[in-house]
Amino acid sequence: MRWVTFDCFGTLVDWRHGILTSADLIAPGQGPRLLEAYNRHEPDVQAETPELRYRHVMAESLRRACAEEKVELQADDASVLAATIPYWPVFPEVEAELSTLRAAGWNLALLTNCDRDLIAETLRRLPVRFDAVVTAEDARAYKPANAHFELFKRSYEPAAWVHAAQSYFHDMVPAHRLGIRRVWINRQGEQAPDPTIIQRVLPDLHGLLTAVQNL
Repeated sequence: MRWVTFDCFGTLVDWRHGILTSADLIAPGQGPRLLEAYNRHEPDVQAETPELRYRHVMAESLRRACAEEKVELQADDASVLAATIPYWPVFPEVEAELSTLRAAGWNLALLTNCDRDLIAETLRRLPVRFDAVVTAEDARAYKPANAHFELFKRSYEPAAWVHAAQSYFHDMVPAHRLGIRRVWINRQGEQAPDPTIIQRVLPDLHGLLTAVQNL
């Protein structure tokens, strides 16, 4: 079977919008600062405690972001990201581009640094059916560890496999390490620390079928 695997948040769901607007609920006007601080802290929390459930990773990362930015956080406010994540918006091109992949005979899967309960809520909002989902809870690790990719390979034995994701750090690096073909969905216009690991790059999902077929 032919598979395209995706990261979910940042690639299909607008992660930055979700964190920024959620942070604004508890600290009005501070969302942009807290978003950037959060993104600095989350990888550290995941690396320090890979067994921690993702809702608790988000809470601890938000606590650290607020402490760094000197934003007061009430004790129960740290749960705001887990509470709002089911409502974070899906990027507008997702339905058409993923439907095109499916029509061309590709199976679709998610490899996500999320828990089963949280991704189940998000799947209700995604407009295209996925054939498989591998969570951090299943893999017992967080990307950029190899565990998601290895579990997917053992479980589905893909005959052809392309991974498409927004995060260079969480997704492109391990996919390259494991020899998986890959498309970087570079929504933020970032510079790759090592451009040699990037095989294809798109600014969003438009044209993904062509990129996948060319690999």
